Amino acid sequence: MIHDYLEVENAEGMPEMADSALALEFLQNIKTGIRNAAAAIAESRTPEVRVFLKKQLDDGLALHEEVSKFMMKKGWLHPHHLEEQRKIDLKAAETALMIGKLKLFPGNTSRMGMMAQIDADE
Repeated sequence: MIHDYLEVENAEGMPEMADSALALEFLQNIKTGIRNAAAAIAESRTPEVRVFLKKQLDDGLALHEEVSKFMMKKGWLHPHHLEEQRKIDLKAAETALMIGKLKLFPGNTSRMGMMAQIDADE
């Protein structure tokens, strides 16, 4: 159990975990964009707008494929191996819970209403 977030050994693996979390968030946002483009195509009235939105949809699908392949290559995503994906998701959830239990801020953060100031003499 990690108790002190300042210890170097407690940060082991964190950069890669942060990278995988950011990549997953990016992938989810791409999926939202794809859904929005598809809905907009269905609701558009003019052929010119549909052509523009179809291009957006195609670009979104291509980006989704690129990011998915990158994540699979890194071992961060296993869409065809659900047991492997479950293990990754479980580890991420356990890490998030562990981080949530860390004491990240000192108990007394009061500065008595004063902002930190730099002394001009130093």
